[in-house]
Amino acid sequence: SMITFAQYLQRCSYEGLSKLVKDVVDLAQKCVANEDAPECTKSLPSIFLDEICQVEKLRDSYGAMADCCSKADPERNQCFLSFKVAQPDFIPPYQRPAADVMCKEYQDNRVSFMGHFIYSVARRTPFLYAPTILGLAADYEHAVQSCCKESDIGACLDEKVGAIKEKAKKMSLKQQYSCEILNKYGERTFQANKLALLSQKYPKAPFSEIVKILQDIKGIYKECCEGDMIECMDDRAELITYMCSKQDVFSSKIKDCCDKPVVERSQCVIEADYDEKPEDLPSLVEKYIQDKEVCKSFEAGHDAFLSEFVYEYSRRHPELSTQLILRVTKGYETLLEKCCKTDNPAQCYGNAVEDLNKHIKETQDVVKTNCDLLATHGEADFLKALLIRYTKKMPQVSTDTLLEIGKKMTAVGTKCCQLPENKRLPCSEGYLSIVIQEMCKRQETTPINEHVSHCCSDSYAHRRPCFTAMGVDTKYVPPAFNPDMFSFDEKLCTAAPAERELGQMKLLVNLIKRKPQMTEEQIKTIANGFTAMVDKCCKQSDIETCFGEE
Repeated sequence: SMITFAQYLQRCSYEGLSKLVKDVVDLAQKCVANEDAPECTKSLPSIFLDEICQVEKLRDSYGAMADCCSKADPERNQCFLSFKVAQPDFIPPYQRPAADVMCKEYQDNRVSFMGHFIYSVARRTPFLYAPTILGLAADYEHAVQSCCKESDIGACLDEKVGAIKEKAKKMSLKQQYSCEILNKYGERTFQANKLALLSQKYPKAPFSEIVKILQDIKGIYKECCEGDMIECMDDRAELITYMCSKQDVFSSKIKDCCDKPVVERSQCVIEADYDEKPEDLPSLVEKYIQDKEVCKSFEAGHDAFLSEFVYEYSRRHPELSTQLILRVTKGYETLLEKCCKTDNPAQCYGNAVEDLNKHIKETQDVVKTNCDLLATHGEADFLKALLIRYTKKMPQVSTDTLLEIGKKMTAVGTKCCQLPENKRLPCSEGYLSIVIQEMCKRQETTPINEHVSHCCSDSYAHRRPCFTAMGVDTKYVPPAFNPDMFSFDEKLCTAAPAERELGQMKLLVNLIKRKPQMTEEQIKTIANGFTAMVDKCCKQSDIETCFGEE
């Protein structure tokens, strides 16, 4: 209950929200005693929103959000969700209290101590699912318990709490992304993507079991994405209990997780490693290409046939990204739609396997090329190469935003390229999909160009290849030359190396925005010239004049 209120009312104090939590808990206890009481017939989300709408002076703190109260559900709920602030700048960053104070507070009043932690995480990450926040709280409690026994409590807490903060940020990003994919592309795409992932993780589980938990997972995501955190938490606990009762069916990797307390169990199962695939899986060519009845099966139940294909293909290929598996499935579907109309379907789709392997190799080559570039040239040059590539694709985007996108993509490279070969592709395409989703969200409010708009409205699985293949924006008209863009002063000489590097990158982006057709050679010459100019002028007595002349 505290999580739900803190995520909707991010500006409220812990004490203020505690009153609302008490009201809801009192009502829950009353309804357990008498289910037929009139106020017990309402749905949980309505109960929470009614409570929020009774807050005095709601408009003073939240402005237009108060207008949501005049709407009926489910519009009222959608309205409240739209006011959640993903990165609330009105909340100061979390400051850890002094170590000895923390240990004492925890020992004196565990409930209040943990309540404050849950409150502080929930209001800062309004899209993080309640079960995840409770899992983080369990991690936090373990950290406090073990660190308070150490000699250097502070250092111990800094390390462990730092890791929990990073985990919260990462989980929040992934969960917000999942909700956006569900909302933007609908249930069919969302389920296809999750089906591929579940089949990769639990390759020994039969199709019927994967489909059962897939339905449950879709429901859980819908509840969490709509802010219905209590149902979401309840249903997730139920799903994990079911999976733990059938460990031998699902995976050998979840045994340790299933021994943990309920709050920690679900996060552990979600993060568990992929199970080994069965050794004797037959080739798919027979069933999906050579079988005479392929067209008959396909036409009899389109989605059921393709779902089983996704399952069979994914459990054999944990080294591929789910997006690539969906592209493979789409290619196969298109092929069947075309070939099953001909007199000789088998001949028509005879080359399917070669075409498929060609597409997979293309995707693997993109990863290999980028990882090689990163390994041979290092992060700074890798970032420069990305900036050149993406400034040409979308020169309308502000310099700061291009730098931000470039840095995020470089971070994906650094994270994924150090993994073993078989994990690189799911890692890189998975994280790049999140960066692309952020770009596409910006495109909705401030349109960039036709190419970006086309890629963002493309199917979910094809967005990344669409961005990779995007060419220079030929319709772009560069702004008039502005000498101020290229004015340098002595700050460049005293700047730290990282700042100087940043200055050079901004210059690079601004240059390409003026001359998008520049070749690699020209860019290289100018970049070297910039370094030489800085080295030369910073040694002169009159730095400004030297910069002006150069």
